[in-house]
Amino acid sequence: MKCEIFSPKRVKALEDWLMKTGVRLTQVNGQRKYGGPPPGWTGPPPGSGSEVFISDIPRDLYEDYLIPLFQSVGQLYEFRLMMNFSGQNRGFAYAKYGDSAVAASAIRQLHRFRLPSGTLLVVRRSTDKRQLLLGDLPHSLVREELLDILNGLSDGVQAVTIRTMQVGTLGDKKTSALVQYSSHHAASMAKKEVMQVFKKRYGTPITVKWMCFSRPEEDVQKERPVAQTTPKMNPRPPPPSFFLSSRFQPHPVPCPAAQSFPRAVGSPLVCLHKQGSPAVGGPQRNADLLLRRLCETCNLGEPLYSWRFCSAGLDGFVCFAYHVSIPGLPAPVRGLVQVLPGAPGHSLEQELRRSIAERVLQTLADA
Repeated sequence: MKCEIFSPKRVKALEDWLMKTGVRLTQVNGQRKYGGPPPGWTGPPPGSGSEVFISDIPRDLYEDYLIPLFQSVGQLYEFRLMMNFSGQNRGFAYAKYGDSAVAASAIRQLHRFRLPSGTLLVVRRSTDKRQLLLGDLPHSLVREELLDILNGLSDGVQAVTIRTMQVGTLGDKKTSALVQYSSHHAASMAKKEVMQVFKKRYGTPITVKWMCFSRPEEDVQKERPVAQTTPKMNPRPPPPSFFLSSRFQPHPVPCPAAQSFPRAVGSPLVCLHKQGSPAVGGPQRNADLLLRRLCETCNLGEPLYSWRFCSAGLDGFVCFAYHVSIPGLPAPVRGLVQVLPGAPGHSLEQELRRSIAERVLQTLADA
């Protein structure tokens, strides 16, 4: 493991920059924050989808470099760098812009941006967590009583839904509640204390989990011109509109039996013609390579594949659930695919990647 040494020189450069620019940073709960809002900000706080997550940051790189870099895309509403007690950063940060269009532009321009040390930054859309799922609640709990408890923990409760379901064959019941907040901060404050409050008040433990139902805003694809404050940053052409369409919202579906799939790997591919996208020929074409070239051409970043076994049919075909994350898209692509292990000249992984890439290309064309 590489040992990263604390750099007094880099800290001195940060202090000089703060003195020169007048930028104020505040440190709270293991993070150092700029803005939220910054000086001179007018208007309401940014909405959903306006924040990006930044990782692979060298531990001795600080705001004197990072803030100007991310401001080169557009005005920052807030920048948060995660810190540890030694004075090094923890390798990741969050940058929030005025709207989701500027955040999408930051992903396209700065994902895999090469730093002076040679490190490539990773920039992705930040997950906007504003919903909590409370489980194992007392069956007698009513909505008004739950609201009273939650309002005592933090402000910003927007909606509460309580549901009781029967579990198993013995008639056991479980009560849960979905709580939506106006901001991540409000939800986070409630999450820290709600378990202790219920245990003290009802004498029973409950479970608390994050739920993520955020959808990108309608104007994600409408990128506006932004001033470039750093000459190193060259604007890149926006990708075809179907890549950032607000209608592109893939959802996971239940895994059916393998026999219900309409076709197996190796059958002819459906051609893509929507929005001028390249057409795909027969099964001899490498769909994985085509998807990568499309992402590279449109500056969307490299697609990242993952999959898990779902079921196997009597005819030998195997069903997998897949998840493909493309940094420049507002949401991952999820779905199901069926493959036949042992195909001549191809490993199982090659078959999976090819078939998944076919589905992703078709999903993008249909968006």
